[in-house]
Amino acid sequence: MNSEPPPIKQKARRIRESTTFKVFVIGFLVLVLLIPAGMVRSLIREREHRKVQVANEIGSKWGYQQVVTGPLLMIPYTQELPGPEGKPVTVTSYLHVLPDSLKVSGEIIPEVRYRGIYETVLYNARIGIAAEFTLPDLKSLDIPEKRVQWDRAALALGISDMKGVRQEITAKVDGAERPMEPGIAASDVLASGVSVPAALSRKSRTLAMTTELDINGSQQLSFVPVGRETSVELASTWHSPSFDGAFLPTRRSVAASGFTAQWEVLHLNRNYPQYWTGSRYKINDSAFGVGLLIPTDAYQKSERTAKYAALFIALTFLAFFLSEVLIRVRLHPLQYLLIGLALIIFYTLLLSISEHLSFARGYLIASAATILLVTGYAVSILRRASVALLVGSILTILYAYLYVLLQLEDYALLLGSIGLFVILGAVMFLTRKINWYNLGGDSEAPGD
Repeated sequence: MNSEPPPIKQKARRIRESTTFKVFVIGFLVLVLLIPAGMVRSLIREREHRKVQVANEIGSKWGYQQVVTGPLLMIPYTQELPGPEGKPVTVTSYLHVLPDSLKVSGEIIPEVRYRGIYETVLYNARIGIAAEFTLPDLKSLDIPEKRVQWDRAALALGISDMKGVRQEITAKVDGAERPMEPGIAASDVLASGVSVPAALSRKSRTLAMTTELDINGSQQLSFVPVGRETSVELASTWHSPSFDGAFLPTRRSVAASGFTAQWEVLHLNRNYPQYWTGSRYKINDSAFGVGLLIPTDAYQKSERTAKYAALFIALTFLAFFLSEVLIRVRLHPLQYLLIGLALIIFYTLLLSISEHLSFARGYLIASAATILLVTGYAVSILRRASVALLVGSILTILYAYLYVLLQLEDYALLLGSIGLFVILGAVMFLTRKINWYNLGGDSEAPGD
């Protein structure tokens, strides 16, 4: 004997077959599937973080991103400051003088290194530096000349990662060759680098220095424009440079055979003077240079692709829901869930394949596999090959549309907005004559 009254059963069945109830269930499934979609995005970020770790591990042995600063002229002088119990204390401070003219020219020799499936760009840079100095008037700085230690003046050249230095560094100071030694007398401006005695005298007013660097680094090479007039010229066989930092090149040429670039920076373009005392200015903020990029970064593109997961799931569910309405075949929420999971697996396929192949090939393989899987499943559950092929065609258009969006990064918002408008218009046109209040009564489930 059935304990549940028949009217309650009928009411429950009408609710289950209600179009409104089905829409709410589909919407709930879309929200549920955002959880694994978020997990996929976390996986992409984890793999990208691992790539950065590998690049840092390789760079720790070869040389990190290099920032070359200088040369700077550092002149020590003594001054008396109030000390304990009012007794004066003599301390040594430094006057930092920047060059009037700084000319840098160099060649970057790139090399791609692999560790497992990850790759990073290393380089060897051979750089020539020429600088000319004019000493400032000490009276304008309130520095008594008798307190200046001319014999301890030094020229300092900042190198951010000393591990990358490959050869002895010799400087020509006013025509005399002198070896440069590691270490900076004062850390007010430079954290690491090499220096050489300048051997100034009270009568000195100008100073010239030239040197050559042979250094290793990874991914990025930058320079700080310390000259009143700074000129930097770089050339390389790397075909995918990224010019970044505080200044862009005034002239550049990029081709398949490599690039050349030239920067011209005036002291008026930066926010610090030609000389000062102490550590009042941080000059690294004005650094500029070039990055050696891997041409295709699968992780960034996979991350951008995964951002469209909710839209893809919603549009695919909409296609199946309209198929239910138009051909009078009722699908179970579990079938929607399986379809949604197939769409989520697309992103893991894309990530795993593009790590070994190019992103374009990975996208083609992953999208083709997903379209075939969903279309084959649609043939079975919709029982009409023509409708299933229509669903597969819609998926093909969606994946092709997404790939176009990824390529047209600057116009992605415009193209995406137009695409959504067209999709909404098509749905409104197809459903304009449907009586949504009278759908459930005549539908039948597969296998009934």
